Amino acid sequence: MNTYTIYDDFITLGKLLKEAAIIETGGAAKHFLETHDVLYNGNYENRRGKKLFDGDVLEFPEFGLKIDIIAATAEEIAEHQAELDEEARVKAIVKKINADNKKTEMRQKSAANNKEQYYKRKTSKPKFPGAK
Repeated sequence: MNTYTIYDDFITLGKLLKEAAIIETGGAAKHFLETHDVLYNGNYENRRGKKLFDGDVLEFPEFGLKIDIIAATAEEIAEHQAELDEEARVKAIVKKINADNKKTEMRQKSAANNKEQYYKRKTSKPKFPGAK
């Protein structure tokens, strides 16, 4: 038997299927539930929005898989929150780096374009009045 730890009050069936890597995307939950039997506490369930709480049991008879839903301890919740905070911090850094790189790239393109325009003006031959 497998266990799945929830860090909030509940998790929806569709989200659990995705996080447990039973399906690849959240959009595939509806199709999966239409084509496969899922037992929620012994009863058939096909609603992807069904809320799963601590102590609930999911069974997938076709795969021989049984998942117990358990609530996280205070220590696990704190650790999970620290991981989420670190992930958010890294995302913010990456976003800032990408923005800075884009600005630098735009400046380089602008400088190259200005330089190109300067040399085009410098290398063109002067035009004299009356000359053809």
